Amino acid sequence: MSGPTPLERLDRLSSELGIDLWLKRDDLTGLGFGGNKTRQLEFYFGDALQEGADTILITGAVQSNFVRSSAAAAAKLGMQSVLQLEERVPDMGKEYYTSGNVLLAKILGAEHMSYPEGEDESGADAALHARADELKAEGRKPYVIHLGLDHPPLGALGYVVAGNELCQQMSDFDAVVVPSGSGATHGGLLTGLTLAGNTSSVFGVCVRRDRDKQKARMDTVLHKLADLLDIDAAPLLDRINVSDCALSPGYGKLSGMTRSALEKMARSEGIFLDPVYTAKTFAGLLHLVREGVIQPGQKVVMLHTGGLPALFGYENELVSGLS
Repeated sequence: MSGPTPLERLDRLSSELGIDLWLKRDDLTGLGFGGNKTRQLEFYFGDALQEGADTILITGAVQSNFVRSSAAAAAKLGMQSVLQLEERVPDMGKEYYTSGNVLLAKILGAEHMSYPEGEDESGADAALHARADELKAEGRKPYVIHLGLDHPPLGALGYVVAGNELCQQMSDFDAVVVPSGSGATHGGLLTGLTLAGNTSSVFGVCVRRDRDKQKARMDTVLHKLADLLDIDAAPLLDRINVSDCALSPGYGKLSGMTRSALEKMARSEGIFLDPVYTAKTFAGLLHLVREGVIQPGQKVVMLHTGGLPALFGYENELVSGLS
């Protein structure tokens, strides 16, 4: 991170929705098409460099922003990257496997490997460790960024910092709306706001799991993050608020609700959202407004986590449904 990301008021949408809507532009973090993962990778790569690593290994979906950002960070630091792509999204077209983040990672010189399951975090981590053992035998010094919850959420520390940054940019807001997937961004931001003394509502919009499963995941992430920071987890757990109103039909799949949100942001403010995370997040925000959970006149910040290269991997899904 070279500095704070912009906080931009969305004037037309504010007028239409009857709220004071702002966008925290973490799509503009700068490295390799930007996105929220840049904040997380500062801590993972810091740890890797401290260990003397020369190769980063990480798992993500085929169109993962995390693996693309990892490849960019590795290139910037003179390291190699090994990206394991798992099959999380069924029945996708050719562009999903060749364009967007996949193409960018190839340009960055990353090694690719595949994993057949999309919901087997421990198995995916084990496969990375097997590749890491091979690299060690070749004289390399690998560092694995894990998927599983049995490892410290170092990346969440990036959003602890971001929570403080947001409070310095704007001290008086009523709510923040964020995507909730791995839990690192959601949990880190919630923790950062809490440590800064900010008591605004934090709404996590589920992008991968239903509400109950995501609530359980957030419990675990926040406990582990509290351990890292040596703070009490109880005040953090009390603030967990997740909604799966925009999740259907599942991770990485578009619904009419998600597509409509993506179009509304683009055609109202000239800002693109990605189909996997931020379009679902904005769809969730619109639902919270309709249901009166977010009330008229409230000042609301939505976190834009980037991910825009994935738009090109979803060409068929998007073009066929544009209004």
